[in-house]
Amino acid sequence: VEFVESGGGLVQPGGSLRLSCSVRGITVSNYFLAWYRQGPGMERELVANLSSGGLINYKESTKGRFTISRDNAKNTLYLQMNNLAPEDTAVYYCSRARSYGDSWGQGTQVTVSS
Repeated sequence: VEFVESGGGLVQPGGSLRLSCSVRGITVSNYFLAWYRQGPGMERELVANLSSGGLINYKESTKGRFTISRDNAKNTLYLQMNNLAPEDTAVYYCSRARSYGDSWGQGTQVTVSS
């Protein structure tokens, strides 16, 4: 299974980015998928998750600003991020449930700075 993240970049506070995660080796609609992030000097944390049945959960600080979704035809997971803040600066990763033990992708860097 392979996860290929893209879409990160440098954005000013209040800006938006859409992250994409192209998934290879599994069918995204059949699995719990999630976005994680790891900020400088911090532990990796769960940002948002989407179950195979469509149930969604968000980290409290991202509610109302981030939207997780998937495109089954493209086998791709997305994270729309609006009203970005400096504390959102991190490398963002996608994954299915960690119990599968999949390797992490390379991630995509998001930097929020003026």
